[in-house]
Amino acid sequence: MHYCEYARILLEGTNLEDKLIPLKNIEYTENLRPYELPVNPGRTSRLEFNNEQVKFPRNTSFHLEEKRGLALHFFANHELLAIEMMAAALLIYPDTTPEILQMKKGLVRTIQDEQKHLKLYMNRMKDFGIELGDFPLNDFFWRSMDKLKTPTHFHCAMAMIFESANLDFAQFYGKSFLDVEDFETAKIMDIVFQDEISHVALGVHWLNLWRRDIDLWTYFTNHLPGVMTPARSKGIHFDRSSRVRAGFDDAFLDQLEAFRDDFKVTNRKSW
Repeated sequence: MHYCEYARILLEGTNLEDKLIPLKNIEYTENLRPYELPVNPGRTSRLEFNNEQVKFPRNTSFHLEEKRGLALHFFANHELLAIEMMAAALLIYPDTTPEILQMKKGLVRTIQDEQKHLKLYMNRMKDFGIELGDFPLNDFFWRSMDKLKTPTHFHCAMAMIFESANLDFAQFYGKSFLDVEDFETAKIMDIVFQDEISHVALGVHWLNLWRRDIDLWTYFTNHLPGVMTPARSKGIHFDRSSRVRAGFDDAFLDQLEAFRDDFKVTNRKSW
């Protein structure tokens, strides 16, 4: 199966079996055909986007199983969105250089991790009597997809913003589950956290390659799409050590750690 065919199943397929299709005998040959990004990924009516406001539960309510299940439902939606956005990236960027094709091999490996995370979340949700689609599924991450015009834009958003923030959030919520002695869910959060380091590292690798003589911070901030700011790449508790493991240098981390704006998540004093 050509990688583009695999990506189209992930993106355009409507059910969870399509989104979780296993990787088998993928061919990586040059593709220069244009692909028009769909308005939304393919999804059954149960999984389609619904931006009805449902608040993420406070971690102080995690002693209640239904609140832990709701939190995992949010996390599972993020993994599903990541699968679809990475599949879209495989399709919308033509293989104009051997580097782009090599980059896509890394994305396919990352998709496998996202599929693993999605299955872990869904299996644990079932223990709490919850299935994906029981609550509204928002399209927050997907709304940025049409602004990611180049592979640089994509990695600045996906690796440097969304996945980088999860270095903080996965640890924060892992500890929150431990606090209520939910060791099984905490273990899942640690698996996600460890994988996330390699995902962020992939973005750092490619941006360092493409930035040439521009420093990483300048290159990153100059290529952030839409209204994104570096604040979105941080959770409430900034973890520098995991970012060092992902390959960031001290100069970048000094600027990221010191960056402030009015983004409410990173300015919130407590959850």
